[in-house]
Amino acid sequence: MCGRFVITSPPEALRQMFGYAEQPNFPPRHNIAPTQPIPVVMLENGLRHFRLMRWGLLPAWVKDPRTFTLLINARAETVLAKPAFRNAMRRRRCLIPADGYYEWQVSDGRKRAYFIHRSDGQPFGLAGLAETWSGPNGEEIDTVAIITAAASADLTALHHRVPVSLGPADFERWLDGNSCDAETALQLLVAPASGSFAWHEVSTRVNRVAHDDAQLILPISAELEAAEAPKPKASRKVVPAKSDDDAQGSLF
Repeated sequence: MCGRFVITSPPEALRQMFGYAEQPNFPPRHNIAPTQPIPVVMLENGLRHFRLMRWGLLPAWVKDPRTFTLLINARAETVLAKPAFRNAMRRRRCLIPADGYYEWQVSDGRKRAYFIHRSDGQPFGLAGLAETWSGPNGEEIDTVAIITAAASADLTALHHRVPVSLGPADFERWLDGNSCDAETALQLLVAPASGSFAWHEVSTRVNRVAHDDAQLILPISAELEAAEAPKPKASRKVVPAKSDDDAQGSLF
């Protein structure tokens, strides 16, 4: 799956790569999470445009967003079968610029975080699907989901699913629903070739969405790993509860 990702390339470099007309200026992001606004590239009237959309797709037919499950990912195998994604796959395919993403594993009793990026260090486009939800009072929310596929042999070491990443050679086919229909575009929704991505373990600071800085993507050192390992709790004297107290204290 894809639950956090990173954009570190300069805005102008991304504009040149993705070919959109706008010239947005935005800071690097090292811990982008669902429900946050994210950059999205779409084809409109034959031209590519930069848009900001909420990560978490809302199909147009949803009546009350509060009762609908957040759709941050769409499975490549079922995008044309699922009502939530079918129309977007045919008419509203998009790209999300990225420089890498995170994945987690539990090993040795610890939840470890890993940063995954292209082996050549280049940015890429995450394949996405966009929808605009319109509310009963005229409000509109532009939303997007990231498509995932079964992982390639090397990446299964981290997770059995990976976000679909596209290079510049595939941008036009993916974005243009007129010249490339949905069934043909499905052929692009595959895992990257083995060896095209690399990864390393990073600090568990990435677990908190509030943390967003360049240190998050640095390889974790043995010293830092030791510092972050759970510390044994010191024993303390238990004071018996009095009268009707049930002895269940509150941290708050």
